Amino acid sequence: MDPVTTGIIGIIILLILFAIRVPVAFAMGIMGFVGFTYLVSLNAAFEMVAVDLFDIFSSYNLTVVPMFVLMGSIAFRIGMSKRIFDASYVILGSLKGGLAIASIIGSAAFAAICGSTNATAAAMGTVALPQMKRYNYSDSLATGCVASAGTLGILIPPSALLIIYGIISEQSIGKLFLAGVIPGIILAFAFAVTVFIICWRNPVLGPPGQPTSFIEKIKALPAMIEVLILFLLVLGGLMTGWFSATQAGGAGALAVVLIGLIRRDITWKAMIEASKDTLLITCMVMFVLFGAILFSRFMAVTKIPFILSGWVGGLPLPKALIMILIIFIHLIGGCFMDGLAMIMLTVPILLPTVVSLGYNPIWFGIIITLIVEMGAITPPVGINVYVIKGIAKDVALETIFKGIFPFLWALILVAIFLVFFPGVALLLPDLVSF
Repeated sequence: MDPVTTGIIGIIILLILFAIRVPVAFAMGIMGFVGFTYLVSLNAAFEMVAVDLFDIFSSYNLTVVPMFVLMGSIAFRIGMSKRIFDASYVILGSLKGGLAIASIIGSAAFAAICGSTNATAAAMGTVALPQMKRYNYSDSLATGCVASAGTLGILIPPSALLIIYGIISEQSIGKLFLAGVIPGIILAFAFAVTVFIICWRNPVLGPPGQPTSFIEKIKALPAMIEVLILFLLVLGGLMTGWFSATQAGGAGALAVVLIGLIRRDITWKAMIEASKDTLLITCMVMFVLFGAILFSRFMAVTKIPFILSGWVGGLPLPKALIMILIIFIHLIGGCFMDGLAMIMLTVPILLPTVVSLGYNPIWFGIIITLIVEMGAITPPVGINVYVIKGIAKDVALETIFKGIFPFLWALILVAIFLVFFPGVALLLPDLVSF
């Protein structure tokens, strides 16, 4: 078979492996190794594995992963997620839909120290859902809101998905983090507006909570100040050039430990558990990245990315329409595939096309991250929905999926906004020179 046909068959087999739930790292690694062996030679494939394995596990760029994962794990163990929600609840809970809005603000704040959509959904769901149930919130609004707000964890930096995209596309992780800030804030605001509209149309769905005094609201602010300090330390350090992305993660992790010591919330058990989480997640990311690189080597030999880039670039269509088509492919694919797997599969193939069309790869990373976020809440994959189902065991799965659809429209509108106004995402990265 010619290389192009081999590559197409390889992609189909890879999708089948994903469909039968073969782990992403193994599926991409095996397919990459077998395909490269077929097109080149077995000896060359073994040499490729040895070189790439060494490069991955000795890469300084990958040290950014354990630093930010450790920061988020410690923050969760010392109860920062609960304090963030409690503060948001005191400030906003007395409004119609205020508890739902508080969970969105809390998710955005926790996302700024976490970087994982699942962890953000689980952390906020654990503390927010019992409160919303207590005040007779609609099950669909409560669960749909928390599941959707969890997606902020992979857009607002530090984001594990942006780290992976940065490594695959060889883009600055620091610039990707900065590019995610404004879109993340806009998305959180869009979610809050969605709740406001839902409760304005039908106030019974989100009754107001217990009123709080101005003094109580002021007393609740220190929990938010903790997050603000961490956010400014990490992003401020990146923007001023004080830190590299890895150093920013290390500084953030140290700051979380100091906050835990000052509040006397940290224990040896919490540190051990956070370290275990960090080790497991970091190893998972490294092996997934290793598999993705093997598959990208196979794709490079087939020349599919370059042929596709030349074909798309020669289409008699406006480049905006071509970009919308690429986004649509990710939107549909994200419904059936994990976001990480989707980015691993498509970025090596489509990025040359995107660059040839004149689009900024930093902007593309934000757009693709935003699109695959939708897959975290849409059926049949919808991992965040299943996370919330595990917390709200008495709520039907269909009810949670029904609750996410108003927020899905918010995601789509924000994505469209960023397509037509790319400068919004590039505003902060353009201010720095690293």
